[in-house]
Amino acid sequence: MKRWIAMLLALALMGCGAGIAEEAVAASDKAAIEAALDLDNMDQEWTYSEESDAWTLSVVTAVTKPVIESEEGVSVCVPGAYVTGIDTDGDGAADVTAEAASGAVKGGLVIDWEAEITSENGQVYTAATAPVILNTGAAGYGNSTSTPAAANYAAQGYVNVSCGNRGKQDSYTDADGNTVYTGDAPSCLADQKAATRFVKYNILLKNLPGSVDYWVSTGGSGGGAHAAMFAATSNNPDFYDYQIEVGAVGVYKNADGSYSTTVTIDGEEVELSDGAWGCVAYSAITSLYEADMALAFEYTLNTGFSYNTDFQQALAGCLSAEYMEYINDQALTVDEAAVGFDLDGDGALESEIALTIEYDAEKYADTNGYGGTYLDLYLAELTENLQWYVDSLGYAEGWTWFDADGNALSDEAVAAMTDADRALAFIEGRYAKGETGRGGMGPSGMNGRADFGGRPDFADGEKPDFGGEGFPGGGMADFGGMSGDEMEVGTPDEGSTQGTGSGTDSRNYDSYDALLAAYAADVEAVAAGDIYGNSQVDLYNPLNYIGDAGTEDPAWIRIVCGAVEGDISMFNSLNLQLAALDAGIDATIEWQWDGGHVPSEVLGESLALWVDSMYGKYAGGVEVEKAAAEPQAANGTAESPTGTDLSGWVSLDDAGNVSFTLADGMAYRTGGASKAVPGFDVIDYGQEDYVFGTADADARHWSEWVLRALEENREVLEPLFNQ
Repeated sequence: MKRWIAMLLALALMGCGAGIAEEAVAASDKAAIEAALDLDNMDQEWTYSEESDAWTLSVVTAVTKPVIESEEGVSVCVPGAYVTGIDTDGDGAADVTAEAASGAVKGGLVIDWEAEITSENGQVYTAATAPVILNTGAAGYGNSTSTPAAANYAAQGYVNVSCGNRGKQDSYTDADGNTVYTGDAPSCLADQKAATRFVKYNILLKNLPGSVDYWVSTGGSGGGAHAAMFAATSNNPDFYDYQIEVGAVGVYKNADGSYSTTVTIDGEEVELSDGAWGCVAYSAITSLYEADMALAFEYTLNTGFSYNTDFQQALAGCLSAEYMEYINDQALTVDEAAVGFDLDGDGALESEIALTIEYDAEKYADTNGYGGTYLDLYLAELTENLQWYVDSLGYAEGWTWFDADGNALSDEAVAAMTDADRALAFIEGRYAKGETGRGGMGPSGMNGRADFGGRPDFADGEKPDFGGEGFPGGGMADFGGMSGDEMEVGTPDEGSTQGTGSGTDSRNYDSYDALLAAYAADVEAVAAGDIYGNSQVDLYNPLNYIGDAGTEDPAWIRIVCGAVEGDISMFNSLNLQLAALDAGIDATIEWQWDGGHVPSEVLGESLALWVDSMYGKYAGGVEVEKAAAEPQAANGTAESPTGTDLSGWVSLDDAGNVSFTLADGMAYRTGGASKAVPGFDVIDYGQEDYVFGTADADARHWSEWVLRALEENREVLEPLFNQ
C-alpha cells in the first residue's frame, strides 16, 4: 500500500507529460516528493557482480518532474561487503543473498552496518562512513544518458554514483507539439545536484550505505568542469530554483520566497546537502568566463607560436592585454607557505605575495613583453610538476627505455637504472610509455586514453603533430563506466573556425559589422538573465562561488591537467587553486608533462590514494602514505622511442633538478595547442559553452571580453578579418 500511495503522489507531481513545471514546487509538496523518491517506494532492482563483489541499482528517476526522463536518472553501485542481501517482500530480512542472486532482483538492500572494508591504501571504511563518488558526465558540456554505475570503486569500499544530465543539445516536445529547448546552463549542474540529493536522502533513510558527509565529485573535460563547479557551488541558493523546477528532494520554496532544504527522517527535520566534501577534476574546462583571454595569453607568451591567420594573432594580442588588466583588477595574493615557493627570493616562505602581470617590451622580450609575479608563480608550478614527474619515474611500469643511439636497453640494464638514469632518459625522450601507474585510476576509476607519450622532436616555433585519439587535437579520454552519451570533444574538424588548421576567421559572417552585431546582441541577451533573473555566465563561473558567504566550501580540491592540454589554459586551473587557497580549501594542481586532454592517473597516483589520504587528514582516518615504488626489472617491448626530447628547453643538473625559462616552458606548453584564437567562444563554432547553444545556432556569444576586444580594436582587426 505504501508503494502505491507513493506512486500516485509521484504521478500527481509529474503531471501528464514531461516538461518544466509552470510553477515552482511549493514547500507544501515536500511530503509527496519525499514519499515518491524514497527508494523503498520505488520499483528498484539490484544486480550482483561476483567478479567485483558489488551490487548495482537499476537506473531510477532522481526527480519527480523530469524534463527528459532518460537523462535525469541515477544509479548506485555498492560494495558487496556492506550488503547482507536483498529484501524482496518488505519484511526487513534478506531473501536473496549474493550466492543465490541471478539476474536483476527486485527489492531493497539489507545493509550490514558493522561490516568493514580496507582499501588498497589501508584506509578502513564501514557502510556508514564510506565515501561516495559522484561521476559528473557532461563531456563537451553535453547531455548524458543515465546508465548503471560502474563497480570500479567497490574494492576500495566506496559507493559509486552515476547520474545523467541534460546538456547543450537538448530539447523536448511540449503538450502542444512545440519543440522546447532545455539545455541552457545550469540544467546540467542542477541535474547532478538533484541526483546527489536523491542519493543522500536515501542514505539518511538507510536505504543505501555511504556517508552524506564524504562526497567526492569527479569527471573529465566538461565533466571535470562540472566536478569542479559542483564542489565550488555546494549548497548555494543560486541553484535551488533549477532543482525545484524538476522536483528534486530536499529543496523547496516557501510562500515568502525563502527556501527550505530539509527532509523528514524519523519525524525529525534534517538538512540535505547538494554539495561535495572533495573533488578530483581532470582537465576541468572552467572557468569559461576567462578562458578566451587566458588561452590567448598563453599563445602570446610563446613568441614562436604559429597562428593560422593574421586576424587570430591580432585578436590574441588584444585578449592578452585584457587578461593582464583582468588579473591585475583581481588583487590576487598568495601565501608562499601555502604553495611552497619562495617567490620573492628572500630564502624564506613567510611572505604574502601580490600577484600581478606587468608589460615591458624590453625586459620581457622573450615572452612578448609580459612578466610579473603572477607569471613567476605559474613558472614555479610548471617546474614543480615536471620535477615531480621526473622524481616519480621509479613507478613507471612497462616502459621501454633506449640508449642514446635509439637501441632498446637490455633487461639487466633497465633493472640497474638509477633515478638519475631515468630522469636523463625522460628529458631526452628516450622511452616509449607503457602503464605508468600501479592501480592508477583516472576519471571514473578507469584508465583513460589520454596518455601523451611524446612525439618526435620539433624545433622552436613549430607545432608538432599531436593528433590521434586521446591526444591534444584528437578528442578526449575513454570515460568507461561513466554515465552519458559519448560526445566528440577536443579539436573540431579541420576547416572549422576552431580547428588548429583553419585559415578562415568566420564562415558565418561575411563582414566585420555582421560579426560585431551578432556578438553584441548575444551578449546583451545573456546579460539580461534567464527566467529567474540569473546570468548563465555568472552561474557557471566557479570563481564567483568559492569562498562566497552562500557556499559551503569543500575541504579539498585536486585538478589534474596535461601540460600540453589543448582545450583549456593552465591559467584557469591556477586561478581555481588561488581562489580555493584563499578560501582555506586544500587545493592541489597537477600538470602532467606528458599529459594531454584528460590524462590518466600516472606514476603511483590514483583517485583512491587521494580520497584515502584526505579521509585520513580531514575525517579522522588513518594517515595514508603512497606505496613505495617497485622499479622495473625488465624492459618493455616497444621497438623505437616515442618520447619528446625536452633537452632543448629543459636543463637537468647532476642532482636531478630540472629548470627552464618561462619562454621555453611556453614553447613546450603551447606546442600541442588544439584551438584557434580565441580558445572557446570562437565566432562561429560553439563547442564548450555556458549557454550550450541550440540545434540551429550552436554558438551563442557570451564573452564580454571578446566583444570588448572586437569593439575597442576595430581599426586593427577589421582589415584583417576573413583576409
